[in-house]
Amino acid sequence: MPQTTNEQHPGELPDPRPRKAGRGIVPVLAFAGITVAVMQTLLVPVIKDLPALLHTAPSNATWVMTATLLAGAVATPIMGRLGDLRGKRKMLLASLAVMVVGSLICAFTDELVVMIVGRALQGFAMGAIPLGIGIMRDELPRERLGSAMALMSSSIGVGGGLALPAAALVAQHADWHALFLGSAGLGVLSMALTVLAVPETSLRAPGRFDLPGALGLSLGLVCLLLPITKGADWGWTSPATLGLIATALLVLVLWGLFELRSPTPLVDLRTSARREVLLTNLASIMVGVAFYAVSLVLPQLLQLPESTGYGLGRSMVVAGLCVAPLGITMMLVAPLYARLSARRGPKVSLMLGMLVMAVGYGAGLGLMSAAWQTVVIAVVLGAGIGLAYSSLPALIIGAVDPSETGAANGLNTLMRSIGTSVSSAVIGMVLANTSIRTGGTVLPSMEGFRISFLIATGAVVAGLVLASFLPSRRAPARPVLLASSEDGAPAPTAPVSPAASRPVAGSGGFRGRVLDADGAPVARANVTLIDHRGRQAGLTVAGEDGHYALAAPHGGSYVLAGSAAGFAPCARPAAHPGDGLPVEADLVLELSAPERRTAVPS
Repeated sequence: MPQTTNEQHPGELPDPRPRKAGRGIVPVLAFAGITVAVMQTLLVPVIKDLPALLHTAPSNATWVMTATLLAGAVATPIMGRLGDLRGKRKMLLASLAVMVVGSLICAFTDELVVMIVGRALQGFAMGAIPLGIGIMRDELPRERLGSAMALMSSSIGVGGGLALPAAALVAQHADWHALFLGSAGLGVLSMALTVLAVPETSLRAPGRFDLPGALGLSLGLVCLLLPITKGADWGWTSPATLGLIATALLVLVLWGLFELRSPTPLVDLRTSARREVLLTNLASIMVGVAFYAVSLVLPQLLQLPESTGYGLGRSMVVAGLCVAPLGITMMLVAPLYARLSARRGPKVSLMLGMLVMAVGYGAGLGLMSAAWQTVVIAVVLGAGIGLAYSSLPALIIGAVDPSETGAANGLNTLMRSIGTSVSSAVIGMVLANTSIRTGGTVLPSMEGFRISFLIATGAVVAGLVLASFLPSRRAPARPVLLASSEDGAPAPTAPVSPAASRPVAGSGGFRGRVLDADGAPVARANVTLIDHRGRQAGLTVAGEDGHYALAAPHGGSYVLAGSAAGFAPCARPAAHPGDGLPVEADLVLELSAPERRTAVPS
């Protein structure tokens, strides 16, 4: 009988996903990501007119943008964790529903406070990106996962690039409130498509939702991001700015200590401290800085009057069309990323993306004198950002447990949001301090644009250095399950360990200990139960003393697989009689060795 090998990457458990998944999942989830990007971008064409539209001062009008940023930063890791616990599709629909409510509130008001509330509700949609990536990991076969994650991750740029000219056209020829009605319509359509095409995943993380941790993280993030986004208005040395930064540091330190002691933390800081996770998140901040810089500079340069001597004098719609190739190119490089990552690994594609971005920003320093030159910059930067964005979720997924996918990608998306916040604050300050007065109007200067590109180049170089320290791709160390090409194939088996499984009193399922070769317990090891079709039937994390317990959905033949950082995986057959009694099965992990590969025959 023909057999296929589900190849594993370092840091991953055996692939439990069904080999056949609905073709509609990828475009529907990517559309959800584009909807979120449109929500973020729809006010960019009218940002300079917001004070007049809302009858308020410019410093107050900026809260319309800041509220969305803060709400998205808070919601992203929380929705990711809730998705791991309660169901990713359910939380995806909840995120989109809150966005629709916020859009409708904004569509029928000119009051500043009400508008800020609506924009904050819209920010909750940011959780859709990590939730969509988590659903893809749970549902798609491995051969489709790379390109699907690349498309989902880059959808934020795709939607932003496509939304700019569309939003500019609407704002120029219709009431600006129509922008929010369009956002609400996209949200409703995305929800309907999700209900029809996206299944709810069966994978659930153990434990409960960490409400104190969520509140602590929310408070810390608000205190951190608020002075970053408003520091230029308040003054970087003002008591409000310094006081909030100090409060943020104190709250986040206390939150970290609490999370380390929590049995079910919102964010597993031990996992986040792993080299591959930590470096990927730090590189994500740099990618966020670089991505937002081009979005701030090019539209302003294109719309400045030619009388300044450097402005290109284009209309709002033309400026949007010139920047649109940024998002389109990000979408087009998704298949390229999948092939490159399959051959060389996501680390190589991340570094290549950083190099392309460095070339784009370097060329941009001398290509700002014509509209066609800004299109060239957008295309090159779009290619680099697309490669980099597509690599980040693959690096995270390869380093965390499947049950932590939503929370881990949520944290990674948060890091990108912090990068865009820092970029907005720093570049906004640079443009303000280098502005010139022309005809009684204060305008950004060419010097400010070039300094902004230099800052982005520095961020790219820093990200490239961080990426170079990521672990290189190695031969797989996880068990490789060989599955039949036909459903209902005989159960896969594993090398039999010396100890036989035996029934013991208690609840049904399997229980035992995860030990090393010397008999010492392996703390917090991952234990996966795989059914006779190669699908994941259960997942848990062993305690500090190595003990684990897993319920079996029914009697029959299974494979128990154990894995932990620094150890080669262990897989063993286990049969449950279905009599309600547990079967005791210990797993012994040996220290990993380079180029080790364990095959499980079927």
